[in-house]
Amino acid sequence: MLTLSLTSGTEPLQRVLAIGCHADDIEIGCGGTLLALTRALPDVELTWVVLAASDEREREARASADAFLSATSGGSVEIHGFRDTFLPYLGGEVKEVFVELGRRIEPQLVFTHTREDLHQDHRLACELTWNTFRDSLILEYEVPKWDGDLGRPNIYVPLAASVADEKIDLLQRHFPTQVEKPWFDADTFRGLMRLRGVEATAKERFAEAFTCRKLPLAA
Repeated sequence: MLTLSLTSGTEPLQRVLAIGCHADDIEIGCGGTLLALTRALPDVELTWVVLAASDEREREARASADAFLSATSGGSVEIHGFRDTFLPYLGGEVKEVFVELGRRIEPQLVFTHTREDLHQDHRLACELTWNTFRDSLILEYEVPKWDGDLGRPNIYVPLAASVADEKIDLLQRHFPTQVEKPWFDADTFRGLMRLRGVEATAKERFAEAFTCRKLPLAA
């Protein structure tokens, strides 16, 4: 199996963008990867954008993002207050957020929702990501839920067991409004990372998985 690295190469990774529709999406989908990435590259400029969070959910989102970005001096958090589950019906306004991001940020790497996600907000975010950031490497992350829409990812980031544990701890600590939901628990998060770890033959048993649709390789 060929292994590539996000933290080493001919062009240093300096600018990363993480996009999530809801307050906990980024953490669930790529929180472990971001913990590992910011520790390996503490100077990386990581912009964390949440599209639909207001009131208590906004407070949760900010506190959680700050915790996940604690290792980097270049982290910034942007929270928008669009209505949850209504993003496609507010398409013009959401598109303006992406247009503004595209004018202001030139990320080398973008994390976003996957195209096959059955949540309408998630699909729109993915579509607008691809429309906006055509010169970036885009990795689409997965969010487990009742829809049963997990796909067949083709990129894996093995995680240290301690990072997997930390991701779960931070999720449970920072999202008290979600802990009563039957799917929002350590078993769900650990189980998916363990399954992806099996697929990736991860040394410490855990991994996060992504869909990559375009990956230029230098000869």
